[in-house]
Order: sequence, then C-alpha cells, then structure tokens
Amino acid sequence: MDLGLKDRVYIVTGATRGLGNATARALAADGAKVIITGRDGKSVEEAAAELGGEVLGLAADNADPSAAQRLVDTARERFGRLDGILVSVGGPAPGFLADNTDDQWQTAFETVFLGAVRLARTAAAALGGGGVIGFVLSGSVHEPIAGLTISNGLRPGLAGFAKSLADELGPRGIRVVGVLPARIDTDRVRELDALSGDAEAARTANEARIPLRRYGTPEEFGKTAAFLLSPAASYLTGIMVPVDGGYRHGF
Repeated sequence: MDLGLKDRVYIVTGATRGLGNATARALAADGAKVIITGRDGKSVEEAAAELGGEVLGLAADNADPSAAQRLVDTARERFGRLDGILVSVGGPAPGFLADNTDDQWQTAFETVFLGAVRLARTAAAALGGGGVIGFVLSGSVHEPIAGLTISNGLRPGLAGFAKSLADELGPRGIRVVGVLPARIDTDRVRELDALSGDAEAARTANEARIPLRRYGTPEEFGKTAAFLLSPAASYLTGIMVPVDGGYRHGF
C-alpha cells in the first residue's frame, strides 16, 4: 500500500529512541521529511544521522514554552510546509500515591500534558486541510496501570483534549488521533519491569496476559503510527488506537 507519505513533512517529538524514534523511522522510510526532537542535542544529532533520509534533528523540550513555535517555524523554513505532528514524550515517574512528590506531578504536567497541548495548538494554527495531529498516549487512557499513578492521572485528560480537538478541527479538514501502546519492548517498559525486582518474571507474567503472548516491537508501533499520520488514514479522526497485542479486553 502506498501511504502517500512521500515529501510530506512531520514533526515527531521525543524521537531519539523508543516509540517516537520508531515512528520517525517508518515515516522516513516511506519518503516523508521528518523533524525529530529530544532534550539532548548530541543524542538528537546522532539519531537523525542514524535514521538517514531527510531527517533533521532539533534539541527541544516539550515543556519549553518556546519550543512549539520554533519547531513549526523550522519545518516551514527547512521544508516549506508542515503536514503533521506526533507528540511523544517519555513516561512520567512511576510510583503509587504516597511515592510521587508535588515536583514529580508538576514536572509531568508540564511535559506530558501542557507541553502536548501547546504543541498541538501551535501545529493546528499552521496546518491546512489534510493535516494531522497525533498523540502517543497509553493504555491507561482506558484502564489505570498499577504503579503508574501520575500517568493514570494525566493520560486520560490528554485523550479527552485530543477528542475535543478532533471535533473542533474536523471542519478544517485536520485530523486528530491517539495511539495507545501497552507492553512494547522499549527501554521504558524494560525499566518498569525491573522495578518489580525480577524483570524476567515480570515480563513473563505480562506476556501471559497478552493474547498474542509477546511484547510488541517498536517497529510494529511505528508502522501503525505512520499509517495513522498518513493520507491513507484520511477518514480516521477522534480515535484512540490500541497497539497492545489484544491486552485490553474491552471493546
């Protein structure tokens, strides 16, 4: 299938590794021009060089109020247009109610929630018909995940924002989608498994609850996200797509 990505221009935040990186790779492989971001300049440069193609790395923090406009301006100056953005950010600090501090909540709100809102708002002002705004969220949108209290608090709210945004931007021909990973084999998930004290046992137990009986790969997530961002998904908006091997059992 031709996804129609050739020469389209996307911003993918948090793309030096993990899910953002896998999505940028899938977009670039199909001919898109991609601006990737991360907080560390050296890591961003290395990731952009490794991805190859027309990929530009830019050091930016989602929590920085100036980052959103700088990214949009860079896309226009370097590539002459902007077709979409995928807002991805590393997961907030794990912990239960008594574990997480006010500072951890505030930091997560600035990066996971407010930063995403600001990026989406800025991109929406620059996008035309056929544009798309995507959010990397979490299975916690539908069901809380034990030990991830901050994520459980913020991700559902961001999904609600995305749904409202889809209704608001639809008349302009701009789509909004959410992608909900569960147990994808990334550094973040391996770190979460290790918190149990026995990462291998935690992984085995989690795999037993997944109908496909395995963790997903970043590549599987990236290809799904790239499709949702592409013109091939032109009639999909306001949806939350789980990439979880069937982990969520509800409809």
